[in-house]
Amino acid sequence: MRIIDILNQDQMSLSFEVFPPKKETSFESVRIATEEIATLKPAFMSVTYGAGGGTSEYTLAVAKNIKEKYNVPMLAHLTCVSSDRETVRRRIQDMKDNGITNVMALRGDLTPELEKTDRSKWDYRYAVELIRELKKDGSFCIGGACYPEIHPESANQREDIRFLKEKVDAGVDFLTTQMVFDNNLFFNFLYKIREAGITVPVLPGIMPITNANQVERAIKLSGAFMPQRFRAMVDKFGSNPDAMKQAGIAYATDQIIDLYANGITNVHVYSMNKPEVAEGIQRNLSSILGNTF
Repeated sequence: MRIIDILNQDQMSLSFEVFPPKKETSFESVRIATEEIATLKPAFMSVTYGAGGGTSEYTLAVAKNIKEKYNVPMLAHLTCVSSDRETVRRRIQDMKDNGITNVMALRGDLTPELEKTDRSKWDYRYAVELIRELKKDGSFCIGGACYPEIHPESANQREDIRFLKEKVDAGVDFLTTQMVFDNNLFFNFLYKIREAGITVPVLPGIMPITNANQVERAIKLSGAFMPQRFRAMVDKFGSNPDAMKQAGIAYATDQIIDLYANGITNVHVYSMNKPEVAEGIQRNLSSILGNTF
């Protein structure tokens, strides 16, 4: 099923992101975790793509496994950073051959090694170039990423939104935000992009922080603003793993309920391959989503 068709149903839904193993020896543990999340029957699941495309084959393997075993619609990430055109086209064909029709088109993170190379010689330097390639194929529902708090490489939000509109005009069917911990930032961002003429569905990305050590990494990855009530939660419960997990699930649940209450129908959760966290959030929303446990 195409993700855009799910989003256009105008009913509240929850989806989960998972990530593939970095090496083959870890595949079994990842398979078990992602399958447990799939049993929750989310609206769809997305599978990430390693920096520089290092886990590309595992991305497809995880997506195919869940799609075939659990009939959960799958969204496979695809990055183009440093890849040549032939490699990207081969990966696109691999997805088609395996029945994957939803793609999250991303530039990809620049590793320290990639930052030192001459980018002018790359076939793809920006996500919009990959989006055009996918749109030209005509087989895919295309997702794109957006940053409510500005992409770290953009000069300002106006420039960031201009580049975002370029991606949407190139063929993006829906957008998913970087992790956000303050819903007001999301609502403000949504207002601004609607004013700019970006009308595709936008899924807020929610990251449940269930371990105090995740905070520093989350800030480093996204530069996300941490509201005071979130910081107070971590300060209070961060040294107690069980309490922190429960508090983190409750905080994420509260964010999602607020989003639903204010007219956002589709929310995407960065599960970090933690079935117990995904289930905890979905259980808290069971009556809202009409699920039974």
